[in-house]
Amino acid sequence: MLVVADTSALVALAACDALPALDQLFKEVRVPVAVFDECTVVGKPESARLGAYLQGKIVEVDIQELVIAAGRLGQGELEAMALYRRLHADFLLLDDHRARKVARLNGMEVIGSLGMLLRAKEAGLIPEIRPLVTLIQAAGVHYGEPLVARTLRLAGEL
Repeated sequence: MLVVADTSALVALAACDALPALDQLFKEVRVPVAVFDECTVVGKPESARLGAYLQGKIVEVDIQELVIAAGRLGQGELEAMALYRRLHADFLLLDDHRARKVARLNGMEVIGSLGMLLRAKEAGLIPEIRPLVTLIQAAGVHYGEPLVARTLRLAGEL
């Protein structure tokens, strides 16, 4: 399976050291250039780790190739959606609420970082989600409490 990833979800997964699980769940992980650039900004959380992890996973994409109905999205999100379409990816790894809505309106299969952690637990790759969510939140990533509670409930940890 192929997943195209956006910045916020990658930062979250790097913050809890779950990038190896991403590689185990998906045969291929790809990112557009704009996502790589966003992930590797000096001073951004996990920039060094993500710079190393993303080597060999970067694909150039022209967002003019594909029409995507989008409003007020960042360059990384737009390029990730265009790359998803171009590569006929199985999933778009995306956390931003507005971007997720746009992706779904455009017929894309979306998974967030918490959904990826849930799959990793179901596959026996990680024992618990709760400590990883705590690490992600400590790194400054914000999730709504209802989303965290629903994820923990699905994981059998609430």
